[in-house]
Amino acid sequence: LKQVFNKDKTFRPKRKFEPGTQRFELHKRAQASLNSGVDLKAAVQLPKGEDKNDWVAVHVVDFFNRINLIYGTICEFCTERSCPVMSGGPKYEYRWQDDVKYKKPTALPAPQYMNLLMDWIELQINNEDIFPTHVGK
Repeated sequence: LKQVFNKDKTFRPKRKFEPGTQRFELHKRAQASLNSGVDLKAAVQLPKGEDKNDWVAVHVVDFFNRINLIYGTICEFCTERSCPVMSGGPKYEYRWQDDVKYKKPTALPAPQYMNLLMDWIELQINNEDIFPTHVGK
């Protein structure tokens, strides 16, 4: 279990919402609705009077945190040797392109692909131009 939560491997700390902010309150509301056994369609509907972008941002960050935890529990079973290709079954192969180091779609072992993907998503989430943390932006 120690390997699963090794920050240098795959685990990344959860992105937190600052207590007292509107996004923190939206996060609490989203968590409460998801944990209450409520209809999921109703749970993700925009609450009356809330900003649509803030509501979407809260769910994107929560989704990233959950996927990150799930991936952390399986990463030790998927090594470069056991998972030499990032695929979605026999018909689909995912290739990485970031226009920086990988200028063309490049086949990578699944763990390397996932690490690059999680790093890229984290950069997007932490980018204040995409996900501003101050209300009114």
